[in-house]
Amino acid sequence: MAAEDSEAHEQRMEDLLMEEEEDLGTAEDGERAEMESSLVNWISDHMLLIIALVVVIVIVKLKLKDWRQRWFAAFMNAMSSTVDVKREIMKKELFSSMASIKSHDEELRRVGGIKVLEIGVGTGTNFAYYPEGTRLTVIDPNPHFQQYYNDNRTKFPNIHSEDIILTTGEEMDMIPDNSIDVVVVTLVFCSVENTEKILRNILRVLAPGGKLYLYEHIREFDTKNHSIRALLQTFLTKSGIWPFLLDGCCLDRDMFQALENAGFSSVKMERFHADIDHFVFQLIAPSLKGEAEK
Repeated sequence: MAAEDSEAHEQRMEDLLMEEEEDLGTAEDGERAEMESSLVNWISDHMLLIIALVVVIVIVKLKLKDWRQRWFAAFMNAMSSTVDVKREIMKKELFSSMASIKSHDEELRRVGGIKVLEIGVGTGTNFAYYPEGTRLTVIDPNPHFQQYYNDNRTKFPNIHSEDIILTTGEEMDMIPDNSIDVVVVTLVFCSVENTEKILRNILRVLAPGGKLYLYEHIREFDTKNHSIRALLQTFLTKSGIWPFLLDGCCLDRDMFQALENAGFSSVKMERFHADIDHFVFQLIAPSLKGEAEK
């Protein structure tokens, strides 16, 4: 009889725990639903303002492209002047295996150097991660990065860096086939016009066995826990507000599948949430990093 009472008590406790978990889950679902409803209501209440802002954005994009590029270059230079320790640690770990790569070029191999191509170099924030003696070729379509890039490259005399080639990853025909040991792309695919074409070009210029190192922000992949972020990413991108402010940057892209389908012999990529303190830049916390080998 005592055993039966004990079993009944345990069953009641399990039932109570299950009810509490269900109540907690229902409360969380309710909070998410309430936040989503509030966002929808805000957009509805401000629709005329949003439409007017989109019209202004379209006009400015057509008439003031040079101004937008100047602003973006200055903004990125200001951002890079502040050290993000958490991101620096993540990138150092990502690029750490680059030091063990042997160049396809016999002359460079003798002196322990490698040939690196960085697409979308910007101000040159990745200099610190390149091995001693790296021969660095860089491209970027924004001419206003040149001053900031040139200032930064003087701090790294151990890197043999070239002047910026003003072009895009889609149009880098001047880079010879099979001539590059490593391609680096960080925070670039968010603003490109043709991801697949760039990946084809990367495979074209990489020497056999060459590697792509990539770090990008992507659209929210955990929509169950971060549905509001996913909604904001879509809204700010489709409205044109975020791309206008940040020179074409889109919040709703994920190039993981394109990398899988590009034709690399191996792809090792990881989706993760970057540890970002600033509340605005929580929008770019969903990230993708890793390597792909030709």
